[in-house]
Amino acid sequence: MHFATFDVESFLRDHWQKRPLLIRNPWADWVNPLEPDELAGLACEEGVESRLVVRKDDRLTVENGPLPEARFGALGSTPWTLLVQAVDHHAPDVAALIAPFRFVPDWRIDDIMVSYATDGGGVGPHYDQYDVFLIQGLGTRRWRVGPKCDSTTPLLPHEELRLIADFDATGEWVLEPGDILYVPPGYAHDGVATGDDCMTYSIGFRAPSRAELVEGWSEHCVDILPEEDRYADPDLMPQANPGEIGAAAVDRLHAMMIDALSDRAAFARWFGTSNSRSKYPDADWRPDLPVDEGAVGALLARGAPIVRNPACRFAFIRQADGLMLFVDGACFDCTGDTARLAERLCATATLALPPALAGSAPVSALLAALINSGAIAIDEAVA
Repeated sequence: MHFATFDVESFLRDHWQKRPLLIRNPWADWVNPLEPDELAGLACEEGVESRLVVRKDDRLTVENGPLPEARFGALGSTPWTLLVQAVDHHAPDVAALIAPFRFVPDWRIDDIMVSYATDGGGVGPHYDQYDVFLIQGLGTRRWRVGPKCDSTTPLLPHEELRLIADFDATGEWVLEPGDILYVPPGYAHDGVATGDDCMTYSIGFRAPSRAELVEGWSEHCVDILPEEDRYADPDLMPQANPGEIGAAAVDRLHAMMIDALSDRAAFARWFGTSNSRSKYPDADWRPDLPVDEGAVGALLARGAPIVRNPACRFAFIRQADGLMLFVDGACFDCTGDTARLAERLCATATLALPPALAGSAPVSALLAALINSGAIAIDEAVA
C-alpha cells in the first residue's frame, strides 16, 4: 500500500510537530487491512494488550484484556470501543501500513494500535505525548481537535483514562475510509464513531522524555562505575570554617559527575540498545534447535530470503570503522560485509542477499546469531 498524493517535504516543513492536518484519502487504492472479527480475536488472546471502553451514562469504563469471547455478545446497543495494541506484530497487512510513513526514522516508530467502535463509541477527549497518524479503515468517525495541552491542563478524575476536563474544539472533520488525521504531540483530540463498524488505525511514534533519558543513562553509568572511583582531594588545605563545602570541592564533585555522563560514544551504544528493546517480546521466532553458520550459508547460497520478525526493532548507528547494529536490545559491532548486511536488514523487512554477501562467512555468523535470538528467519520454502 502506498500514497498516490502526499507531499512529504511540505508536510515535514509545515505540519510535523507543529499543527494538525487532515489528509483526505491519499492512497493509491485504499483497502481495509483487517476485519473486525480478526481484531476481536486478537483481543481474546493472552499476551496481546487490549482494552474495552464502554460508555455508561456519560461515564467511560475500561476493561483490560484478554477478553472472553462472550463479552462482545453481551454489550448490546451500548456505545463501546475496542483498542488493541501492536496489531502490526500479528497481522502482516496491518504492518504494511508503516511503510509509507518511513520518512520518519524507524527508531521513532512505536506500533499500530487498531480500534473498533460502535455508533457513539470513543475514548473521550485526551492528548498524547507523541505524534500520531489516525487512519480511517472502515466506517466513519467524527474527529474534533483542540488546543495544545501540557501537564497543567485540567483532567477529569479517572483511574484509566487521561480525559481533558474542558475540551474546546478548534476544528472538526468526519473521516471516511482512507482519510488520515495527523495530530502532533500535546494537541487535544476526540474521536467518536458515526455509525457501526468504525475501524481506525493509529500509527504512533516514540519520543523519549528528558527525564527518561537522564534516568536510563545515569542508571547505566552507575552500574558500570567501579566502587573505588571516588572523590579525592590530595591537595586539601585547611579552611576557615569546617562547615563550608568549598567552591573547589563543588567544582571537583561536579566534574566527576559530568565526566561520568559525557561519553558520547558510550551514550550512543546505550541508547541504541535501550531504544531497540522490544515492547512486546512474546512474538518468539527462535528455532527449536539452534542453527549454525554453515546451515545459514547453504540456505543463502540457494537464494532463500531473510524475513524480519515484525515484533523486533532494528536500528544502526554509524562509527568511523563501521556501524553498531541494534536488534532487540543487543548490539553487534559490524564492519565490511556485516556492516553492509546491517544496513540492508534495517532498510527492509524482507531481503535476498546478493552472492557477494551470501557467501561471506561473517555474514552467515551474524545471521545465525539473529536467527537463534528470534529476530529473523530464513524462508526455506522460497529457496
